[in-house]
Amino acid sequence: MAGLSRGKTIPIGHVASYMRSGLNFYGGTVALDSYSIPVRNSGYNEEMNYTDCILVVDEDTLTPVPWLDETCRVICDTMWYDGKPQMATPRLLLKKMLMLADSMGYTVKMGHEYEFYLVDAEKRAPIFSGQPIFVTARTHEHPAVDTLIRTLEESGIDIITYNVEHGPGQVEINYSALDGVAAADRAFVFKNTVKEFMKTQGLLATFMTKPYKGLSGSCSHFHVSLLDKDTGQNAFLDAEPEDGMSPLMRSFVQGILDHARASMAIWSPSPNCYRRIRPRTYAPSNISWGVQDRSASVRVKASRDQSQHLEVRVPSALSNPYLVAASVIAAGLLGVTQRRTLVPAGQGPKEDNDSFEKLPTTIEDALEALEADGALCELLGDEFIKVYLAMKWQETSRLRDQIPPAETEEYFELY
Repeated sequence: MAGLSRGKTIPIGHVASYMRSGLNFYGGTVALDSYSIPVRNSGYNEEMNYTDCILVVDEDTLTPVPWLDETCRVICDTMWYDGKPQMATPRLLLKKMLMLADSMGYTVKMGHEYEFYLVDAEKRAPIFSGQPIFVTARTHEHPAVDTLIRTLEESGIDIITYNVEHGPGQVEINYSALDGVAAADRAFVFKNTVKEFMKTQGLLATFMTKPYKGLSGSCSHFHVSLLDKDTGQNAFLDAEPEDGMSPLMRSFVQGILDHARASMAIWSPSPNCYRRIRPRTYAPSNISWGVQDRSASVRVKASRDQSQHLEVRVPSALSNPYLVAASVIAAGLLGVTQRRTLVPAGQGPKEDNDSFEKLPTTIEDALEALEADGALCELLGDEFIKVYLAMKWQETSRLRDQIPPAETEEYFELY
């Protein structure tokens, strides 16, 4: 649930049998918070007597781990021993939303776009200084970055561009979109490969949303379109209007806007994420949309061809790729089924327009918005909502009790 890779490592002699029969695993793993504390009242821990579940491999996800000799990884789904799937797990939740889209006649094409900081593992200082966005010399200054690109490609990830970002030591690496759950699998492997491999280079890669005061936050822009599952044609495209947006795309965008406040609890899942929302940082702070507008929450990439799609610019880098995809698809499909009419985009940069409703500015407000959004909660399912809310309220309460160093520095001696 925290987007971390958790699993077991198996010597080759035992892999075949486990791939056939499944592998026992702690059943409450999905309900461990970011500090691996079991989540109370989740339905997955004490209520189940802390029982095991079974890891079931998805052989389509089998890929090499290039920096470990003769080692591969495989992504698994989980089920209880009675065969019931764990529907709170992010990957199964996304599959559920994809099945809903399929029942409506659509394939979902999507991709996640991440920013992260590279820092010295001991000093935690960025590997370069300044604000060098797109400066080629900085992109290739540290050999570990180019080595990382080759490692990602060897891991089966199709890299299309990479560059340094606005923050010192901040990097963005883009890879190609895919259809269905494979897209989120690619994002999951990408994040964990970056984390694990850079440690072998003496560096720490952090997807923490706001690691440094006054510097750029890290995001996860989410790109998505619906394709007609029979023809493969882009269902978001209508060649007639100037923006190329089909009625379906308009309703899908409005659905995202309708449920943006609730979705914020998933797109920005930690208190730290809300420190990223600052004026003129391209981190949207209100519920808005616009054609090619980087200040809007939903940016319509109006190419007016088969690449026509939308980009949700709100999610943070710390977010879980499966959950971001599932929540966006759920909200968008609610807009489609309800035939929602898209509100006017408005004029000028969206962050300068006070008429738009603001997104939540704290995790508490976002969690309350999710709890209050009956339609989105119903579509995502009671099992997921119960686990997710229990987890996030537990994390939030625990972190709220911590004393930030800045408070100690400000008040301890003065008062």
